[in-house]
Amino acid sequence: MFTGIITDIGTISSTERRGDLRLVIGCGYDMESVAIGASIACSGACLTVVEKGADWFAVDMSAETVARTAPGLWRQGGKLNLERALKVGDELGGHIVTGHVDGVGILVSATPEGDSIRLVIRAPAELAPSLAAKGSITVDGISLTVNGVEDQPDGSVHFGLNIIPHTAAATTLGTLPANRSFNLEIDVLARYLDRMQSLRARTM
Repeated sequence: MFTGIITDIGTISSTERRGDLRLVIGCGYDMESVAIGASIACSGACLTVVEKGADWFAVDMSAETVARTAPGLWRQGGKLNLERALKVGDELGGHIVTGHVDGVGILVSATPEGDSIRLVIRAPAELAPSLAAKGSITVDGISLTVNGVEDQPDGSVHFGLNIIPHTAAATTLGTLPANRSFNLEIDVLARYLDRMQSLRARTM
């Protein structure tokens, strides 16, 4: 379990295909305090530490995980938002995040707005019912508040976010190339409500 508050930016130092995809990720964590088998959210995907060194850790990613996350993210030299798993007593500064990616979003626009950046991201149709203004969403592991929602003719949805300078500096949102893709996780309450509504619809 996580909160969506990023505590480090990691760099993928190497990738290796060995059945699964093995990533070695450089980081600033005190790795003596991180156990083998611990969970670390890597740009929103909960991954298990399988090996570690003084300033790095390794994870194995299944083909299913790679297929369901943002394309091009898991490349050598790529930057990742990192968050260690929540411990009892930790401050819940964001919202409850599971580290399970629900879909991939695509950047529509990034526009300066005061000192902040206004992002508009397109989410797939299956996530549209779970997005609402003033609700929470996780974007590449970052807990953010949805400022506006616009349904699109094809069933997809555009949602807006405001990225303050601190968030841009402390995460990978400081760099926003055209058509950038993002790992999205909807709010856990919205996930369960969507499930309950779909089951209710089947019995009517």
